[in-house]
Amino acid sequence: MFILVGVGIVFASIFIGYTMHGGKVVALMQISEFIIIGGAGLGSVVIGYSPKGALGVVKACITLLKGNPYKKATYLELLQTLYDLFAMARKEGALALERHVENPHQSEIFKKYPSFLANHHAVDFCADTLKLIIMGGASIYDLSDLMDIDLEAQREETMRVSNILGTVGDAMPGFGIVAAVLGVVITMQAIGGPPEQIGEKVAAALVGTFLGVLLAYGVFSPLSKATETVAKSEEQYLACIKHAVLGFARGDTPLTCVEFARRSIEPEVRPTFSELEDTCRGRTAIKAETVKADTSTDEEKAAA
Repeated sequence: MFILVGVGIVFASIFIGYTMHGGKVVALMQISEFIIIGGAGLGSVVIGYSPKGALGVVKACITLLKGNPYKKATYLELLQTLYDLFAMARKEGALALERHVENPHQSEIFKKYPSFLANHHAVDFCADTLKLIIMGGASIYDLSDLMDIDLEAQREETMRVSNILGTVGDAMPGFGIVAAVLGVVITMQAIGGPPEQIGEKVAAALVGTFLGVLLAYGVFSPLSKATETVAKSEEQYLACIKHAVLGFARGDTPLTCVEFARRSIEPEVRPTFSELEDTCRGRTAIKAETVKADTSTDEEKAAA
């Protein structure tokens, strides 16, 4: 939503200022210039990053309309997921994790946390590392190195869209100049015509330069930064899993494991220790009350 608000502010301020100086909006409606610049930008993406890269940009921009998904509630749900996994493994043994990491989408623990389960990168990252811990033979240092390698590969993938948008943004002024030069060529062909016709063609040519610069600094560059912010948030989300899993591999208590993860979250969206502790202990208390209620019900049935 804020993406649309920002783009609206950019275009509204430009067009309002333009019309205040007596400019006519109709003069800027040069469809041919849009086709030249837009087509050249799309073609450059297809050449450099394949059609899949162009589709990735479209999907990422649509996702941006929903805002950054990595909020405090998202991180708190992740910490709850990890706590439940580690608490269950501490009670039943590490082998009890096998049924959850082999089929994450069938796991009764993962099903309770939809935002985590919907993030296939996070699910695979967590499950694959826990499989190694269950198998044994890998030291903490080996696990840390393996997760760092995975994080770097994930970073390359998530930053691809930001790099594409940044590259296109850098190229937009050049495409604008191309459109302007073509407009000048058309103007020179009509040099013997009436002055008002030549003026219209010169204005149309200058619109190309205007569009190129506006799209570069008013649209593509901000979108590149926005997608980069989301990519960094996803990297931080995966880093939380790394710190928690390493704590589990060391034999730390479940709460200590998720506390390591919590400390790695940036302060703006980091849950407080009290929020984390209350959530984990509250969930345990609810389960205990449920078990107690079930037991009493069974006893009442037996007595009856």
